[in-house]
Amino acid sequence: MSFSMEEVEIKHSGAKELSYQQQNESYEVFEEEVRGSFSPQSGGNRVDKQESNDAEATELLDKGFMEYGCPHYRRRCRIRAPCCGEIFDCRHCHNEAKNNINVDQKLRHDLPRRQISKVICSLCGTEQEAQQVCINCGVCMGKYFCNSCKLFDDDTSKRQYHCDGCGICRIGGQENFFHCHKCGCCYSILLKKSHPCVEGAMHHDCPICFEFLFESRQNVTVLPCGHTIHTNCFKEMRDHFQYACPLCSKSVCDMSKVWEKFDEEIAATPMPEQYQNKMVSILCNDCETKSLVRFHVLAQKCPNCKSYNTRQTRG
Repeated sequence: MSFSMEEVEIKHSGAKELSYQQQNESYEVFEEEVRGSFSPQSGGNRVDKQESNDAEATELLDKGFMEYGCPHYRRRCRIRAPCCGEIFDCRHCHNEAKNNINVDQKLRHDLPRRQISKVICSLCGTEQEAQQVCINCGVCMGKYFCNSCKLFDDDTSKRQYHCDGCGICRIGGQENFFHCHKCGCCYSILLKKSHPCVEGAMHHDCPICFEFLFESRQNVTVLPCGHTIHTNCFKEMRDHFQYACPLCSKSVCDMSKVWEKFDEEIAATPMPEQYQNKMVSILCNDCETKSLVRFHVLAQKCPNCKSYNTRQTRG
């Protein structure tokens, strides 16, 4: 087949013209797409879509909120106890079950909270490492989550916070409490400059109910002597007319009016003649002063602080 050079040049020219035309058409299409992507309507669509995605994500995280848990915590997960391998709603549920009077004394134990490593999502049942959001269904297992204590809680009205000094989570709002390093616990900010420091004040059992105060979920009262006691136990103690600290016997409130009544009673009750000059040694529980005073069958008064909260030591 033969052809002239002129035909070849025409064919090449036609090919170039077609290529330029295709490029122009493609560029026009690209311009329309770009204009469309930056148009107000398109921007609005993207915002709406983003808001829709955010709403769906929030709805997923909040699924089952405050619907799961136990009497101690509202949460959307259960824990696998690292000590016995059993599943419980929380460590308090574990401790109540494993320290029950019906359990063999040799098998009773508490759950080591910091060793918790596995949790089970209450919604989908997936067992996983302790974390705030379920790896399977994406639900938030606790609005409040402490990775150190492995604590999950949906009820944030408690205003939980983690105290590094105590090493555990507390409730009531961090701004309302301070950590006393000598006492080894958190106290109300109102007591910051007025409470008497007692080393390890909270690291013992309540002297009334014998529950360990440091990890107790009940309110605790600091007595004027610095010792601590459950608020409810303190109220019950006063209801039974007990006004001395169960640990050191110091008065737990202002007893001046009571001491005035004692003065009147003693003045109206003279001792028999053989006891009128009897002297006894006493120790004042309030000011810790030792004294030699005149004996009376009702009580002996401290000459230093005028308190009748005394004990006879000799005589």
